[in-house]
Amino acid sequence: MRVVAYLATAGVAAIVSFALAMVIWKLSHRYRLYPKIRERDVHTRPTPRLGGIAMFLGVVAAFSVGAFIPELAIVYSQPAHVWGLLGAALLIVLIGVADDIWDLDWLTKLAGQMLAAVLLAWSGIQFLSFPLPGIIVQLAPWQSLVITVFVIVLVMNAINFIDGLDGLVAGVAIIANGVFSVYVFVISSGPTGQSDYFNLAQLISAVLIGACVGFLPLNWHSARLFMGDAGALLTGLLMAASTIAVTGQIDPGAVEETVGSARQFLPAFIPLLLPFAILIVPLLDFGLAVVRRLRAGKSPFSADRKHLHHRLLDMGHSHLHAVLILYGWTGAASIGMLLFLFIDTWWAALATILGFVMCTIITLAPLSRRKAVEAAAQSTPTDAELARFDPLDAAAEESAAPTVDDARDVLERITEHEKEGTS
Repeated sequence: MRVVAYLATAGVAAIVSFALAMVIWKLSHRYRLYPKIRERDVHTRPTPRLGGIAMFLGVVAAFSVGAFIPELAIVYSQPAHVWGLLGAALLIVLIGVADDIWDLDWLTKLAGQMLAAVLLAWSGIQFLSFPLPGIIVQLAPWQSLVITVFVIVLVMNAINFIDGLDGLVAGVAIIANGVFSVYVFVISSGPTGQSDYFNLAQLISAVLIGACVGFLPLNWHSARLFMGDAGALLTGLLMAASTIAVTGQIDPGAVEETVGSARQFLPAFIPLLLPFAILIVPLLDFGLAVVRRLRAGKSPFSADRKHLHHRLLDMGHSHLHAVLILYGWTGAASIGMLLFLFIDTWWAALATILGFVMCTIITLAPLSRRKAVEAAAQSTPTDAELARFDPLDAAAEESAAPTVDDARDVLERITEHEKEGTS
């Protein structure tokens, strides 16, 4: 059964990633393989950043085991796809490790990302067509290459941009790929039928989920090991590859037929909307960062401390709460979009809106608490609060208090007055 095959490969990726992450963590501390804390970092103690190596080796182990599973034979019937994917993954991990150790300039990193994207497209994992309701637009070879490279580089950088809190990237990847796996399984079970593209996408998603699950115990707050640029870029590459392998192969009309409901019109747009939904947090953060930096006259790849997770911390959320809130936004968008495949359009839309409303309320909760505290302090001030909120008053009170010199002057005046009365 296919589900068991995917679970088996995910289990292999999880076990290998966890075991090697423990080894890398111990070796990194023994040989002090960790960078200094940067100004924009949230953590307060030096932490190794080579966890991406463990994740990559977990992915390689899972793909190696998958070659011996009969249910996955259709994936390995196109070996160029597998070798191209692993080759691109190796290249991007090497770039990421070099950046984690030597802090490469953004132009070098971008060149390496584009090279990995070209390798992946050259292997056959690329947009061959663009699905629209009622029509499938066939792409010219140069159009296919340009769009594929652009999407891969975009997703890699978007995932890398949100890698600023413990467990954030791994958790977002688990949620997003879990939803995407369900979607691909439903579609591939319908009239679109089986293909190496659908099975490859499911295998990539399952392996990535396993690698993130295995790595997350060491990356949970307070993290003992970071995935670094190597792990974040690898995660983005695999998410982009699984999405590309499916999106360019789906007939939107077949999606509607799979759902089996004439009342539902949005399922035809799912192939276009779901990739944006599962990546809503990374893409939003990436877009805001690019606009912010370009307006300031800086490179869009320059570092700063104004990402979404930084803003949540500045609002008053704890580290853990900020991570869970971004999990919530990812889940609300991706699961909400998936609901359109299973329930009536209006109910799915209502559930999605309610999810967004709940996430908004939780996100803005610290602002309401802050206003309540300020209002209470202003309406019922005490001496302690006055001294806290208006230090000038406290200083004035101290200056008005009698000193030793003042008391001496009073005693001298009294003595002189008594002498004058006696005389």
